[in-house]
Amino acid sequence: MYPNVNTLWAETLVEELVAGGVEAVCVSPGSRSTPLTVACAEHPELRAFSHLDERSSAFFALGRARRTGEPTPLVCTSGTAAANFHPAVIEAAQSGVPMLLLTADRPPELTDSGANQTIDQEKLYGDSVRWYRDMPEPAAEPRKVRMLRTTVARALSNSTGSDPGPVHLNCRFRKPLEPTPVPDGHPAAVPTDWADGDRLAADGRDGPFVRTAQGTSELSAPDRSRVTAAVDAADRGLVVAGPSDGGLGPEAVEELAAATGFPVLADPLSNCRFGPHVGSVPVCGGYDGYLGSEAAADWPDPEVVLRFGASPTSKPLRHYLRDADCRQFVVDPSDGWTEATFTASDLLVADSDLTARTVAERVTEPADPVWAERFERAERVHWETVSDGLTGEYWEGGVLADVTRLAPDPATLFVSNSMPVRDLDRFGEPRTADLTVLGNRGASGIDGITSTALGAGSATDDPLVLVTGDLAYYHDMNGLLALGRCGVDATIVLVDNDGGGIFHMLPIEDHDTFESQFKTPHGLDFEPTGELYGLDFERVEGREGFVDAFEGSVGSEGTQVLSVAFDAEASHGRRDTLQRRLAEAL
Repeated sequence: MYPNVNTLWAETLVEELVAGGVEAVCVSPGSRSTPLTVACAEHPELRAFSHLDERSSAFFALGRARRTGEPTPLVCTSGTAAANFHPAVIEAAQSGVPMLLLTADRPPELTDSGANQTIDQEKLYGDSVRWYRDMPEPAAEPRKVRMLRTTVARALSNSTGSDPGPVHLNCRFRKPLEPTPVPDGHPAAVPTDWADGDRLAADGRDGPFVRTAQGTSELSAPDRSRVTAAVDAADRGLVVAGPSDGGLGPEAVEELAAATGFPVLADPLSNCRFGPHVGSVPVCGGYDGYLGSEAAADWPDPEVVLRFGASPTSKPLRHYLRDADCRQFVVDPSDGWTEATFTASDLLVADSDLTARTVAERVTEPADPVWAERFERAERVHWETVSDGLTGEYWEGGVLADVTRLAPDPATLFVSNSMPVRDLDRFGEPRTADLTVLGNRGASGIDGITSTALGAGSATDDPLVLVTGDLAYYHDMNGLLALGRCGVDATIVLVDNDGGGIFHMLPIEDHDTFESQFKTPHGLDFEPTGELYGLDFERVEGREGFVDAFEGSVGSEGTQVLSVAFDAEASHGRRDTLQRRLAEAL
């Protein structure tokens, strides 16, 4: 028997989460969310990750969802606690990552009354959520409990549907919030004979209360013929795999590349740059160095491009596609638009994996091999140039080259925004290892990087490697608390160039305000974070020192932060030098 109606409501909600396949939740402490917190913590089939910082909690949940494809629900109290979820909600919305937010709230009559810790939480996240529901106050009524079970099932389905993303349930509770018994006749009492009156509401069903069958969007027969005809007629074509958390699989890419003969330009976050398929088909990762440069100026344009995933990380690739006079098919199952240069000619609202396989099965004539050979030669020269560039003084891009070369097989690799992901794009050579490479490219912020990485690491036994810049590390130091509280180990590579090194790439570098307002050197020593968060902090110097420390870290237990100091301007100089050498070699 439930001690009060809040306990009934919260336990029923959590039962439906578990019935819907949820295995873990992220909970932040607070009074108004007590019924949900207790229900989560006491459910035997649910792992409750406790986070003191709501922003870190939300990014941790985001990371788990990136790795698993399923939401890790978030629980918080009322007020600004819920507002701190918002940055991660935006990232999840922009990148199509499942997320379920359970924000506790005060009774409706307290809204706009000056009541403590009460804000307007209705539709708090605006258009960033796929679905929103302001839940009624708990009641021990069969119809309302059936509604609760149905709503939870719908919420989980909407978060993982054809357009995955955040779903928000605003959950209102009156006191008593704790699972303490109330006397009969109290508004929060649960009648002793209520369960006998409606066993379906009380007990639910075997599995989710409502099962949702997610269909797969597929091209119609005329559209299949239209796309296949364009591919068949092309001697010069490309497959562009943009950032994706699982839309286009490497097996489908392998089939498509083998059937068409098209080179595959694989973003490092596409899950197509690394894996067993590399070597059997032309997977290109060095395009950021040669496309759009003098080396490729006299290359003929492609005749057709098949684009999957989000917009590529590489600016040279985006501009190359913008300027190409050809037919470009963008495949997007969510009916969105992931092509910010607005030059694509066709939008295919269909499942990425199925579309790739469908085209591969129907193509009859592979492309002119001379076209693919041009890219293969450019790739060889690019990676030879990068290898030569690793000699001499160590630099930022060399770190990403070594990390992708030395990361364990399998491993989860998470890379921060700004320069790390750009260096990964240019210097992360394709290899056959099973590397799951992740990053927050939806909104491309540097907030929550550590927390997202640790969330991804919590979802797998694979070794976790995080490469982050110093500003991103500083911005999310709170997230390091999850190492001990959530039982996650990691190798954290800290690229420390004392400020916003990416601004060296912009014209503002030549202005007087650059140093004080853009690069913003912080002068911080991060070594005390080792003692503060119970990790090993090590400063390493030079390539040999880094390689030894990295190999030692990924092969050991616990968490190690390997801090490598660089001069950002000098690293940009090395990138420019390599670019000139590549152009000369090609």
